[in-house]
Amino acid sequence: MPLPSLIEIEPVPRPQALRVTIPGSKSITNRALILAALARGPATLRGALWSEDTQVMVECLRKLGFEVTVDPDPGEPANRTIRVVGLGGIIPRGGTATAPLELHVGNAGTAARFLAAFVCLGEGSFRLSGVPRMHERPQAALLDALRQLGYRVESASGRLPAVIEGAAGPRPGRCSVSISESSQFASALLLTAPTAGWQVDLAGTGDLDDAPYVAMTSRLTDAFPRGGGDFEIEPDASSGSYFWAADWLMRGGRPAPASELPVSGWPTSGWQVDARFPRYLPLPAVVSREADLGDSIMTAIVLAPFAGYPVRFTELGRLRVQECERVRALRTELSKCGARIEEEGETLTVFPGPLHGAEIETYQDHRMAMCFATLGLQVPGLKIRNPACVKKTFPNFFQKLAARVPEGIGARIREPGSGRVLALEELHAD
Repeated sequence: MPLPSLIEIEPVPRPQALRVTIPGSKSITNRALILAALARGPATLRGALWSEDTQVMVECLRKLGFEVTVDPDPGEPANRTIRVVGLGGIIPRGGTATAPLELHVGNAGTAARFLAAFVCLGEGSFRLSGVPRMHERPQAALLDALRQLGYRVESASGRLPAVIEGAAGPRPGRCSVSISESSQFASALLLTAPTAGWQVDLAGTGDLDDAPYVAMTSRLTDAFPRGGGDFEIEPDASSGSYFWAADWLMRGGRPAPASELPVSGWPTSGWQVDARFPRYLPLPAVVSREADLGDSIMTAIVLAPFAGYPVRFTELGRLRVQECERVRALRTELSKCGARIEEEGETLTVFPGPLHGAEIETYQDHRMAMCFATLGLQVPGLKIRNPACVKKTFPNFFQKLAARVPEGIGARIREPGSGRVLALEELHAD
């Protein structure tokens, strides 16, 4: 039974201990799927996220001719054990100039970017396309880098859809790519570079510490078993930020003691920039999207009215070109709830003050839905439109929000109009 098109989060009446498991990292899972296909032999990914974005990647690999098996994960319902038979840089299937092999990437930025570089190893033509929003998202810097490497790339707008002609194996070369719009451009090239023989120069950053998602790619590429074998995917820190935020709200703005951390198995590898999120509770006066947090800065922004002082969120430009125009969306929807927000360039300043309920537009953006649902644990009357969009990265998010401790928070989620409390089995975003 699908989630209703509109749900209401009922505030949790009293603080309670919180302890949840969260699914595997989307960023690591989709990088690991590419590396598994490049491996020389079978690779098994354990704790891999099973969501819309990772399903897109699996289906594209299957369409390219790879053998991929998917089995349940006993420890987390939104995870899977995924086995990919890597072929050491060979891509079994390709299309022709008149009938390219079609790869549909939905609105998965990682799939769109990583596959664009990966298919260059294949023989023949490959056409990448997605949903309308994916066709609006940046791709030009990556496509230009592929042209520098000698590949034929056809794209009318510098975005998807694009047709890429593979070279039937490695074609050593050198390119430079800007990451000013998205670090995924560099990650796409770096994942395939060791097999393809590419040298990749990064523009717009001094070193990897300035680009944490690129640093993740580099470290993951070094750690992955290139001859095949097992690889463990760690929990997703961006997804975990909602439960750190929920715990902070329910404790009245006090951080959790070390003995009562709200998220099980919190990642400690240093690969995920959003694993820093607990350090930003309580919020500092200034938080940067470039220097401090990744996607979890959205979680911090919706918490800011509770900080007790103004909080400035800076260098937010990349949020404008993701699943939706997130800077405008956050300002619009928080303002609906009574928040005072000032937007200046790529900065949002959020002022302290009481919030009230509102009907929240999610813009088909999973993170908008999860941010405001978390806020609804303390703000009465918050209604979330199109909650099923969480399936992109966290299909059982609302089940975690509603399940009883220790599995989740124990919030009541209603269907407005009827007032009916939704059962757990109704809260999975299929």
